[in-house]
Amino acid sequence: MSIVPKETIEVIAQSIGITNLSPDVLPALAADVEYRIREIMQEAIKCMRHSRRTTLTTDDVDSALGLRNVEPIYGFASGDPLRFKRAAGHKDLFYIEEKDVEFKEVIEAPLPKAPLDTAVVTHWLAIEGVQPAIPENPPPEALQMLSLPSDNRKTEVKEDGVPVDIKLPIKHVLSRELQLYFEKITELTVSRSESGLFKAALSSLATDSGIHPLVPYFTFFVADEVSRNLNNYSLLFALMRLVWSLLQNPHIHIEPYLHQLMPSVMTCLVAKRLGNKLSDNHWVLRNFTANLVASICKRFGHVYHNLQPRVTKTLLHAFLDPSKALPQHYGAIQGLASLGPNVVRMLVLPNLEAYLQLLEPEMQLEKQKNEMKRHEAWVVYGALMRAAGMCMYDRLKMLPSLPSPPPRAVWKSNAKVVTTVSNKRKASMDNMTNQPPLKKLATDSSMGGTTPPNIGAMDPNLQSSTNNNMPGSSGRKDILGGQRLLKTPAALDQAWKDDARKLIPLLHKHFGDSMLPFFPPPEASLFL
Repeated sequence: MSIVPKETIEVIAQSIGITNLSPDVLPALAADVEYRIREIMQEAIKCMRHSRRTTLTTDDVDSALGLRNVEPIYGFASGDPLRFKRAAGHKDLFYIEEKDVEFKEVIEAPLPKAPLDTAVVTHWLAIEGVQPAIPENPPPEALQMLSLPSDNRKTEVKEDGVPVDIKLPIKHVLSRELQLYFEKITELTVSRSESGLFKAALSSLATDSGIHPLVPYFTFFVADEVSRNLNNYSLLFALMRLVWSLLQNPHIHIEPYLHQLMPSVMTCLVAKRLGNKLSDNHWVLRNFTANLVASICKRFGHVYHNLQPRVTKTLLHAFLDPSKALPQHYGAIQGLASLGPNVVRMLVLPNLEAYLQLLEPEMQLEKQKNEMKRHEAWVVYGALMRAAGMCMYDRLKMLPSLPSPPPRAVWKSNAKVVTTVSNKRKASMDNMTNQPPLKKLATDSSMGGTTPPNIGAMDPNLQSSTNNNMPGSSGRKDILGGQRLLKTPAALDQAWKDDARKLIPLLHKHFGDSMLPFFPPPEASLFL
């Protein structure tokens, strides 16, 4: 049965002057009209799809009629929607109201303005941040329309009447493979962090180039787990290892998520308590996290200039706050030491004496009966000593090349002189057999020991030969008026006046002979 009624065919036939149409022909014509209409509409839909549109327009119908070699529809095309009106006295009859146009009015109408010639015109977009009101610039109303909230924003007004833009969540589509990857990594981190499969997962996180869409999910996972599992030492360590692997991956862009990662990392460094068991070695976790913080500051410090200052301020506050627990002080010291010897020299050493006065009672058995706290105090003391020692070592290594100790060591014991010769310097000793003897081999010190030979008191010929054979000495000399002067003593004396005179006695006062292992061998032989 056709969708075109027979009455419609009869009315159309009467409108063109056919009045004697047989009733038997009406169903056949209706079916043929329906077929033609369907054919034209199918072609119009094809034209719409080829135009990458989802709305059918009259242009698509005209194109379909042209493809079927049918006479196009003549008329005035308008971009406005058609407005139908109901015919008076007829319930289902509608018509389009068309206005009659007089040719006289069209002829007498003024001509439109001629289009402008193509030209390049310059104008000011803004002057000192203010847009000038000229025809070339958009009006202020248009700018207000552009500043309206988009689909993913909404505006709320606070109690004080200040409007606030709230960014709504955006739908993020992940492939099924990435979802399974994320679920597997998180499962291994939470429940199987000691397995070999977890190590393989960390290696994948550090090298895989297709996991960038998962970075915000891993960031949220780390922050959430750290905040809820401060008593789970193994999980905290696994989370920090996961963060380290993400930072090692050169294919992901992790800078926008540092503000979410840093609170979790700093928590694992200066938290009051990490883990819930006595067997949990939270000192190792704090050491690992300190290296992680140093790596972040070194890699992204040039991108975010306030990153390291903010981290340093947090660590210094934890170090100088006497109300903090000793493990928190340990994490702060390790964090500051990992940032470099200059940070220790500027921030830790000026506060060293005051801090040791507070720490010393915690280390003594008479004043601190709690063995656990006494152990924590000694661990903090060791971390402080190592940080200060590495700072001193770095300062000494900045000095110019220093001569090594003399190849012949002399002791006096029971009125006998015992000489030992090193195998490594046997060749240089053979070269010295033909040289004149030393004027003065040794001088007794007040402690009953022996001071190394005075280099400046040697014979000039022997001094030149010895200096050329010493490892670590460049052998270069300044010749002024025929006198040969070594560069090293002058530079060494200047460095002693600047830093060594202040730093070495200070550290020796607080730590004693424990500082000796931090002296490089050439410097130790001359300073001590």
